[in-house]
Amino acid sequence: MALEWNRTALPADLETAILAGRVATEAGVEPVLLRGGIVYSVFDTTPTTADLFDHDDPASIEGRILCDLDALGAEGSGAKFELRSPLDLQCVKAAGVTFAVSAIERVIEERARGDAGAAASIRAELEDRVGGGIRSVVPGSDEAMRLKSALIDAGMWSQYLEVAIGPDAEVFTKSPVLSTIGWGGDIGIRSDSHWNNPEPEVVIVANAAGRSVGATLGNDVNLRDFEGRSALLLGKAKDNNASCALGPFIRLFGTGFTMDHVRTAELDLTIEGADGYRLEGHSSMNEISRDPDDLMRQTMSEHQYPDGFALFLGTLFAPVQDRDEPGRGFTHKVGDVVTIRSPLLGSLSNTVVTSRDAAPWTFGIRAMMTQLASRQALSPAA
Repeated sequence: MALEWNRTALPADLETAILAGRVATEAGVEPVLLRGGIVYSVFDTTPTTADLFDHDDPASIEGRILCDLDALGAEGSGAKFELRSPLDLQCVKAAGVTFAVSAIERVIEERARGDAGAAASIRAELEDRVGGGIRSVVPGSDEAMRLKSALIDAGMWSQYLEVAIGPDAEVFTKSPVLSTIGWGGDIGIRSDSHWNNPEPEVVIVANAAGRSVGATLGNDVNLRDFEGRSALLLGKAKDNNASCALGPFIRLFGTGFTMDHVRTAELDLTIEGADGYRLEGHSSMNEISRDPDDLMRQTMSEHQYPDGFALFLGTLFAPVQDRDEPGRGFTHKVGDVVTIRSPLLGSLSNTVVTSRDAAPWTFGIRAMMTQLASRQALSPAA
């Protein structure tokens, strides 16, 4: 069952924010701008959000009135105006191990070989011996390299600590183009995973020139048992049907919202289970070990993205509270409703299903090109 859309999912200062996204209509999916409670379609001049973000000033495009906020519906609701992921042609990238807590948790997964039952004792040892050092150094600095040498000598080194404190960030491709889901859609966990969690993150969106144009919320779900068995299973742990959610909209920079707001963003996460279970968590972006601009530069250092890209900045959140058996920590169950909130970005809500049971991904690049051609939106000017 689709979640019910509510305007409380929007930024607290909605009256001054300018938001960009995508809405499904009877004619097809259209890029939109949201200003002052009104949703404007900009399809006639910028038929994709990739086109929209290449504009010198995306926020200035006027568009035509499509609907008001209350007419919107969640993805999968069947509403006349249905929310979609705000991304279309952009490549979806993700940075990992950018917070000390997530670095320690990745090492735990590695040492536990994906066994949730072994995590608690390993966590206590690592936090005592490694935690303070990771929190205090700048990645790639001389101090970080001295810490690395000390950890190697102590037999505590890990490939995850390399990307946590070394000069090179972990950046990987998270999802294929057009495969991400939006606000209210079902988010997928592999049916054969038994230790997994949400990953609430801030996501930066860049245009074809590599210029950061705005930010949104994302859920980069992780399968701790798969990646814990081998880092070479990262692709299987990260890229599955419906495994990447973004939204509800991208807040554009330059309208009282800047990268500095991203650097100081506060995120709250709530998980509400169909079994009555409830978990709350909090993340502060000011605890990130690598600056967002540095992560963007590393993503683009020797790669181009002619349709733009989105970059998940990494997560501080790694739930360790026991859900069922003592000592086995947290894992998702089908029916969990995951909500990520941040005052200046709004909230992103999705319901957990297995990737096998999630709606099949059928609208790919060919389908999009066919739809745009049928609407005569593939002119050279577009």
